[in-house]
Amino acid sequence: MKFVLIGIQGSGKSTQGNILSKLFKIPYLSTGHIFREIAKEKTTLGRYIKETINSGALVPDEKTIEIVNSYLSRPEYKRGYILDGFPRTLKQVEKFKNHVDKVIYLRISDKEAIWRLVNRNENRDDETLPAIKKRIKMFHTFTDPVIEYYKEKAMLIDIDGTMKIEEVNQQILENLGKQIIDNKVVSWKPKKTIIALVGLPGAGKTDAAAFFTEKAFPVISFGKVINDYIDKEGLAHSEEVHKKVREELRVKHGKQALAVLNQEKLKKALHKHQIIVIDGMRSWEEYTYLKENMKHVRIFIVNIYADKKIRHHRAANRTYRRNLFGEQRDINELIGTNMGPTIAFADFVVKNNFSKEDFNDKLESVYRQIYFSS
Repeated sequence: MKFVLIGIQGSGKSTQGNILSKLFKIPYLSTGHIFREIAKEKTTLGRYIKETINSGALVPDEKTIEIVNSYLSRPEYKRGYILDGFPRTLKQVEKFKNHVDKVIYLRISDKEAIWRLVNRNENRDDETLPAIKKRIKMFHTFTDPVIEYYKEKAMLIDIDGTMKIEEVNQQILENLGKQIIDNKVVSWKPKKTIIALVGLPGAGKTDAAAFFTEKAFPVISFGKVINDYIDKEGLAHSEEVHKKVREELRVKHGKQALAVLNQEKLKKALHKHQIIVIDGMRSWEEYTYLKENMKHVRIFIVNIYADKKIRHHRAANRTYRRNLFGEQRDINELIGTNMGPTIAFADFVVKNNFSKEDFNDKLESVYRQIYFSS
């Protein structure tokens, strides 16, 4: 299913878009999201979008059309999407290549929009009353004709956006239900999937795991087996102790030891959830062991990367296992635990040199590609 959300700023498009995304299991995105993602790319287009956004200007129609059509051709959007902020003009409608099933218009009055925005963003400099009124005027000038166009094509769902959030959503579903199957939301689940996080100490695997936890995906830490044993025995978290414990486990279970010891946890988690996350898969043998013993489960390796100085600084300042960092630790991880092949073979590489917001945005892109490409 492919939906477009239209409405004055403040009409509730973001709220309803996120609700519908969860119900239909298709991604919700705005042109703002698309432009922010592209602006991060070290390309000519990325620099152009960044400069345009920073200058406060609007991206021209032709360029917007080209970007949106190209962006939506990615695999994660093949099942559908919920698009907010496009098309905004008749020219964009005419040049939009992606077929749209329904256009949902969240209708509120100008007075209601102003009231919501002023009260919601009273501390934001860019949400002054003149700025809000200017955007509303632009909406009526450029987007009202778009609404009429879709209305004439019998594609428009006109919803009273002043109702409560739950009531608005119910009205949308009732209108869409007549177009779906037996008045029911189509049920879809991604294939059983493991997202295996790999990376050297200090790269940010714990932060990545926290990101996926917020997505309600269970996270299983492979290294917890070793950490718990060391804590239980009252030993110090030194490189020598970790290496000794790890090698003892490998004598007993092979280089796939942590996969063997965590296998039951993984199976139980996959029984209840479609997607689970491994925090800190180490050896190549762990990966091949899981591939062999979980043939019907997709496994994606996500390599979290950060420059060496940044990694070492982060590791030195953490409160738990703060002594486990440095070049010797890196070598032991790459060669001793045989992590090198998993890093080299990764399906995704996420660079974590900058802010947490930037890191989470990159992880969001990876999540969309994995989740919606099932």
